[in-house]
Amino acid sequence: MNNLRPDEATSQPGPSAESGRDRFPDGSSGRSPSNLVDLVSPTEERNPASAELDALDARGAVELILDEDAKVAAAVRARSAVIAELVEQCVQAIEAGGTVHYIGAGTSGRLGVLDAVELAPTFNADESMVTAHLAGGPSAFVEAAEGAEDDAGAGAELVRRVCGDHDVVIGLAASGRTPFVGGALRAARDAGLPTALISANPEAELAPAADHAILLDVGPEVLTGSTRMKAGTAQKLTLNALSTATMVRLGTTYGNLMIDVRATNAKLVGRTVRMLVQATGAEPAHAAEVLEAADGHLRTALVALLAGADVQDAARAVAEHPRDSRRHGDPAGIRAAVAALRTNTDPV
Repeated sequence: MNNLRPDEATSQPGPSAESGRDRFPDGSSGRSPSNLVDLVSPTEERNPASAELDALDARGAVELILDEDAKVAAAVRARSAVIAELVEQCVQAIEAGGTVHYIGAGTSGRLGVLDAVELAPTFNADESMVTAHLAGGPSAFVEAAEGAEDDAGAGAELVRRVCGDHDVVIGLAASGRTPFVGGALRAARDAGLPTALISANPEAELAPAADHAILLDVGPEVLTGSTRMKAGTAQKLTLNALSTATMVRLGTTYGNLMIDVRATNAKLVGRTVRMLVQATGAEPAHAAEVLEAADGHLRTALVALLAGADVQDAARAVAEHPRDSRRHGDPAGIRAAVAALRTNTDPV
């Protein structure tokens, strides 16, 4: 499974031999029943609107669930400023050769894996840019290994083993207190790495361990404690915004077109031609011809069509204007490359 490292996220349930700093404030390494009873989190509270959930017919249940889901986007939007700050942190890290690490357990961790994996075909991003670590290892993606989240020491050891000097560690924890995530965040902070937390608990216990605390106030779940619902949706929306904005800032798009997409099947090959048509107004057959002449390199074909230049000149211009987030208004370098070609071909 791309972007999930099987030898790096293999936490197993059980006590850790780590020091007290990788444990809960009460000294425990996992969740005791009393800890759970005392947990302060909207995700564990009963939702008055769904108190009679089992008495509803199918339509009533569906409409109630969707009415609650409709509140999620606004809750995420309310945290846009801190999400944007984290975007810039991630851009800085990746441009310095670092990696953004998503670290989570259960539903939260699986959402991190999903986001990281999808970046490869969409933006031609590999795991050296963004990667995900799931408590319990890759098998926990399809088979619940919920006890793995209780090992704070395993999270800390993961960070100490895989993180480099320029990396960013992002913890995903709906409740805001998952020990595996907490151990990872504390180890990252000890190492001087930037940290973030994405949680559906405005009072998240782990927030002090995060430089960027994205605390999403979505309220109690329709089904009490089922964080795969509103909390999961909120985390997914946050990850969508975070990773997409990061990749845009890194120069992987032209306008809203994915110019670094990996055309690995017929659908995506057709999409690349369609993007050229949309961006330049060229006829589909001509766009396809130029793309073929550019050996399938979408950036080169795009610059050639926009500038009215031949493919060889376009390729040189693309190489001379690489992606750069510091290039205001043109991080992809496409506009700069086209302008350079037009300047060179304009009559004196």
